[in-house]
Amino acid sequence: MRQLVVLGLVLVLAGIVLEGAAAAGECGRASADRVALRLAPCISAADDPQSTPTSSCCSAVHTIGQSPSCLCAVMLSGTARAAGIKPEVAITIPKRCNMADRPVGYKCGGTYYTLP
Repeated sequence: MRQLVVLGLVLVLAGIVLEGAAAAGECGRASADRVALRLAPCISAADDPQSTPTSSCCSAVHTIGQSPSCLCAVMLSGTARAAGIKPEVAITIPKRCNMADRPVGYKCGGTYYTLP
């Protein structure tokens, strides 16, 4: 069921992205909602802080995590909220992916997250 919700969000956001003009933001020229779609393989890892993320999830997180402000924007995006993603769980994925170059912590949406 959750995959159907994510698929529906993908289709809705694809229409929004096609209508909107691209402007530079936290994630460069792509909107945080559009970048959030790349984290679809992370749905189960974002729900369960004890689960092991898939390699495709880790690859996406590594790419997006190169910009902590983009990662923050993605975690707080409408797409992430609609998918039920909890930022406090999602922020643990870089560690669970064994990312050596992950940020130690940063302020995101008024909350300081420490990446364990």
